This record gives sequence, C-alpha cells and structure tokens, in this order.
Amino acid sequence: MNVSCKRKSLCFLLLTGSLLCSSAGYSKSGTSQKTELKKCPIASDVLTTRQRTIIMDTLPSGTKKIFPYEISKYRKYGYGTWHYGPGIESIKRFDLMPSAYSDASVNNRARLLSFFTITDIHITDKESPAQAIYFGYNGGIISAYSGIMLYTTHVLDATIQTVNALHKVTPIDFGISLGDNCNNTQYNELRWFIDVLDGKKINPDSGLKDDPIPGPYNDYQDEYKAAGLDKAIPWYQAIGNHDHFWMGVKPPNDYIRKTMTGNTILEMGNIFTPEGYNRRDFSMGDLDGRTRYGNIVGAGKVGSLNPPKIAADPNRRSLSSVEWMSEFFTTTSNPAGHGFNKADAARGFGCYTFEPKSSVPLRVIVLDDTQRNDDPAGDIYGHSSLDKERFEWLVKELDKGEAEGKLMIIAAHIPIGIAPAGDEVGWNPHAPLTEEAFLAKLHTYPNLILWIAGHRHLNTVTAMKSPDPKRPELGFWQVETASLREFPQQFRTFEIVRNSDNTVSIITTNVDPAVKKGSFAATSRSYAVAAQQIFNLPPAASYNAELFKQLSPEMQAKLQNCGTALTR
Repeated sequence: MNVSCKRKSLCFLLLTGSLLCSSAGYSKSGTSQKTELKKCPIASDVLTTRQRTIIMDTLPSGTKKIFPYEISKYRKYGYGTWHYGPGIESIKRFDLMPSAYSDASVNNRARLLSFFTITDIHITDKESPAQAIYFGYNGGIISAYSGIMLYTTHVLDATIQTVNALHKVTPIDFGISLGDNCNNTQYNELRWFIDVLDGKKINPDSGLKDDPIPGPYNDYQDEYKAAGLDKAIPWYQAIGNHDHFWMGVKPPNDYIRKTMTGNTILEMGNIFTPEGYNRRDFSMGDLDGRTRYGNIVGAGKVGSLNPPKIAADPNRRSLSSVEWMSEFFTTTSNPAGHGFNKADAARGFGCYTFEPKSSVPLRVIVLDDTQRNDDPAGDIYGHSSLDKERFEWLVKELDKGEAEGKLMIIAAHIPIGIAPAGDEVGWNPHAPLTEEAFLAKLHTYPNLILWIAGHRHLNTVTAMKSPDPKRPELGFWQVETASLREFPQQFRTFEIVRNSDNTVSIITTNVDPAVKKGSFAATSRSYAVAAQQIFNLPPAASYNAELFKQLSPEMQAKLQNCGTALTR
C-alpha cells in the first residue's frame, strides 16, 4: 500500500462477452485439456501522449455516489468512462542552463541513448488473506483497495507489448523497472511480474483454482500467455518499499508471515499509528476469487462478523530483500539477474551499475534508497534513506564516473528533495545522513545528468539546480514516472540527445498502454478512471519535456562524435 501517495484506481469489468485474444491457439481435447494458451492483444494504433491523450469523462452533476467496492454499479451510474484528447507537446525546460542561454539556433544532433521506465505496477495477489483492504474498500486509501487489483498482470502485459511496438519504430537500448513490482512482498506476485516480462504462462490465481465465468479468457482468473519483452531489449530492476515490506509500510512480523500462507484473514489496528501494527481491532478482508467482481469478504470490526476461511497457498510467502533479489536469476530474459549480482544479492545489497552502450560514455547507477528493516522509521517505512554503506558505495561510483569521463544517471525507487524530512514520502529523519548533506554531495558531480524514480505515482519533473550560478553543469534533473496501477497507468520513454551546441537534451515522454477494446487491460483502465471519480482524486497529469543540461568542457569534447545522427 503506497501510503506515500493518496492515489488509487478502479477498473470496469466487461459485463458480457469474452476477452479477445490473438490467434496463438487454444484447443480442447475430449478431456478439455489446453494445448496452447492464447496471448492477449493490444490495439493496433500504438501512440504516445505526444500524439493522443486519455481524458476522464466528467460525471454529470448529481451522479449517485457509490463505494469503491461496488464495481457492478459503475456502468449503471456512469463511472469509468473516458475519451481521447489531443496530444501534449514536450515543454522545453532551461532551468539548469545559464540565464542568458537561448536555443534559437540549437538542434538535436545525435541520439546517445534510448530507454523506458516502468514503476509501481503493484502486481497483486487479490486473494491473499494478508492485505489491508479494510482501509480502502469504503473509501479512504486507494492503495489499500482498488478494482485494478483484479487485473495487474494484464496491465503489465499490455505495457510490455506497447514497448515492443515502440521498439520496432525506434530501437530501445534498455528498460528499467523502478520498484514496487509487488504489492505485498509475496513470492507469487514477484513471479507473475518476472514471468510476464519473460513471456511465460500466467495463471493469475492463488489458493484453489477459480473460474467466476465458466470458460477460458473471459474472467480475471483465467490463464493466458504473456507476450514477453522483445529479447533485444535488456531490462534492469530497482527495489521498492512494497517489494520487501508488508504493504510497503512495515517489515513483516511472524504473525503476518504466517497469515500470508495460512487460511485466516489478517487482523490489525490502525496501521498508521505505532501501536496499530500489533493490535487486532479490524479484520482486513479478502477478495472472493469465485465471484465476477471479486466481492469483498471478512472486512470489518473484529467481533462483529464471522470471517470465512481462505484457501491457503505456500506461494504467498513473504520475501526478504535477499530472497526477492535472488528471484531475478530465475528468468529467461536478459540479463540474468537483471542487474543484481549474486554475491551482493545474497547479503541484501541492492545497488549496482551498468553501461548500456559501449559506444557512449554513460553509466547507470541503480541505488536502493528504501529503508532497512532495522531503521528507526516511526510509523511507516516509505521514506527514502541511505545507510553508511550505501552512501559510501554511491560516492565511490560517482567518483569513478567523473574520473572516467562518463555521464551518469541514478535510478532509484524513491525521489529526493520533494518533501520535508519525515513526511510520508520524504527523507527518513533518522537516517545517518541528512537529505541536505546528500543533495550537496550530488551537486559536486558535473557528469550527473539525471535521477529517475517512481514511488509517488506522479509524472513530476524537478530541476535540481546548481548551488553555484557560475557552474550550471552542477545541476541535474529528476524525473518521476507514474504508477502502472492508478490512472493514467503510464510509463515513460527517454532519449538522451547530443545537441549542436554540445549541450545534451533529455527528451522524456509519457506513454499509455495501447489497450484493445474489450480486453482486460481496457477494463482495468475503466476501473482506474472510476477510482479517480469515486475518490475524487486528481490524476497524475501527463507531462512531456525536453530537459536541457549544460556539460563540462571536458564532456563536451568527449561527446562530439558520439551517438546516432538524427535527421529530425
């Protein structure tokens, strides 16, 4: 549960008909045995938000208010509808440039690098008995409950297919997931994520096998074949707070671990108070996977209801950060480990570097900036934080990048410099290093051009300006990518471009998954729209930008002949 942002989503389940699937093949023998699973198609027109945007329809005045869990009523009362709107051009940003700078005679000369980011998909085991549904199903916290919980693997699959289509037009050098692959640090959630990118069979069900609508490809529990990321695109991984904390907010204790794999529904107090984690005031509830809309059962005050028993499943087990990282070595896509190395993963160290193109002097530094289990965090564990080991490692890598004359990108789950220390999305006030000191250190590296992050479910772009007006190259950009869970369910593409005046531009564009009408991914989008309407929340507005960055004289000289020439 991403308590750091009060954003949420609910989808719109198709009432009749079956999911349209590709011709990959599905047949039945006399024993009704599947011989080959079908893939789920996307729309044929794959566009970015520069060509077309998705706009929520406005609810008419006086529309009946309903609860988030009343999914069957969405269509009746007009929730969840949307339409296409005009595209959004990239806004040119010169925040980091000298005050007198003009791009009047500047053009993009060569592409250095192209990549995509996805984040905060929160793959959800909807039938897990150890969630926090009680805090969201009647309203409140959208990340505790949302209809999108039924369709998280389908949205990810549509996203990956959209990436593949874009790659055919303009080659993509790599992709990176910025964390919160899991909603609740469960083994089965992580396996679904990796298996979608690997193009494996996906059975998005847990416990007993359920089939709310008899037959294949017509409900959220049915098996399908994921398309998988194009094998020419390597993908990398950062760790998020939901990936190793219960619902992203607390280290799982023995009671939670036992409940996850057991048959009784979790009981908790107010999880946003220090004592609530160990209280048993409320039954958290569960989704009934036998029902068309995932009806909620067993949510309410302890003693006022008789919660049902849930089918147990050992694959719901909670993963430590060590176990979570080790799963990325069980994969058929590239590279093995997806950035993590076995020695560091075995000790829970989630930081590494990679260099995407040998012809371009650029290094990506992947940083675990989530809290440790033993951090004195207060009520929640959603802050950014660095201990001494990770900070010293980062400084070493930054020093190395400067010494070797390489541009640098830091990829982490949690953004920096966007909230007061101690805020739910801010820096951990108990960290051994203050955020001010950390930012001051980052501003000593002229080759640092970009910090990319997720976590807040926003599309915000922030200029981290140089503290020295005479040295604008000490500034860097921070670009956040919104969640694939909540509306608008977007990812980002990035192009690093060398300009004719030896500056670089970071061209970043939001992309909506190209969902096919009638598909489960389309249903998910409709539920996401409904969630915004029911909770009356502003969506993470799309934001495209061309971000200019001044380089040191040394880097300008080094990059003069780098990149693939552009004709645009």
